[in-house]
Amino acid sequence: MSSSNEKDPETQNLMEKDPEPTPPKEKGGSVAMAIYSCVLYSFCSVSMVLVNKSLASSYNYLIDGDLNILLVVFQAIIAVIAVSVCKKMGWVEYPPFNFATAKQWAPVNIMFCGMLFTGMASLQHNSVPMVTIFKNITNIVVTIGDYYYFGSQVEGLVIAAFGTMLAGAIFAAKNDVTVTVIGLFWMAMNCLTTAGYILYMKFATKTVKLSKFGMVFYNNVLCTAFLLPCTLVNGEMQLFLNTDAIHTFDYGWKNSFAGFVGFFLNFASLTCVSNTGPTTYAIVGSLNKIPTALLGWILFDATITPQTWFFIAVSMCGGFLYSYAKISSSRKGKKHSG
Repeated sequence: MSSSNEKDPETQNLMEKDPEPTPPKEKGGSVAMAIYSCVLYSFCSVSMVLVNKSLASSYNYLIDGDLNILLVVFQAIIAVIAVSVCKKMGWVEYPPFNFATAKQWAPVNIMFCGMLFTGMASLQHNSVPMVTIFKNITNIVVTIGDYYYFGSQVEGLVIAAFGTMLAGAIFAAKNDVTVTVIGLFWMAMNCLTTAGYILYMKFATKTVKLSKFGMVFYNNVLCTAFLLPCTLVNGEMQLFLNTDAIHTFDYGWKNSFAGFVGFFLNFASLTCVSNTGPTTYAIVGSLNKIPTALLGWILFDATITPQTWFFIAVSMCGGFLYSYAKISSSRKGKKHSG
């Protein structure tokens, strides 16, 4: 909006690299890029969960409480350092920090913080199966928002995929569903903030003229700025400073590695939502639970109940339906364009 942005050569280069119209000859390439984006996001997301699971299993018994938010801050700081080093080495480019761009990007982080806090509150007041049901409802809310705000078409098979996954979650949780007013409130808030986060991230990737690495930089700088004060208020910073058992090189190195994985996860998330859309991003996020559960079973001896096995099988069916719907839609698009 400002005249300085119009004259910024880096911004002009980025705009030239990302033209809005897509020529018909690039359709095959765009499909390949969408698949690549989903696989990269899935790999980074599962890796992040496993790294944090390893941290928790190794050190949680030493801590009288939890450091969930502080770990997010640590990992965001590492991601800022990583992307800054990449820029210093000349591997990536993005404009210097300015408050106008930060203001444009801030709603993404506000929604993220809301998603984080309401997610923790919902787990306190609901069973895990109940949370899983609402996560599938969130996917439906994201799809409605994707249709309303971005004009994305919703095929019948996509609706069938959502119905299959939701039905599977309800059936798997049928013996462990307890409903309270406060529990429903926090789950509804988590549903809205999660959907808002995904949808606004799509909007921001289309309107904020930054490279993906610039978005990673702003995302983690603002995440640190918003969440660090929270760790002072909720006592996590004080708990960390008073727990000498975790003031070790090993703990610091593992957190640094988790932050490095988080750096790639940020890039993968932005790439996925930009190249595919909010609905596909949400679906891939839900399907990530399948490899996470299986790898947790193999690596950490986590128990998988019969209900969980059933949910995994149904989720895979829903995922296959969704994939088939998107492939069919892509083929129809090629026929019409041809």
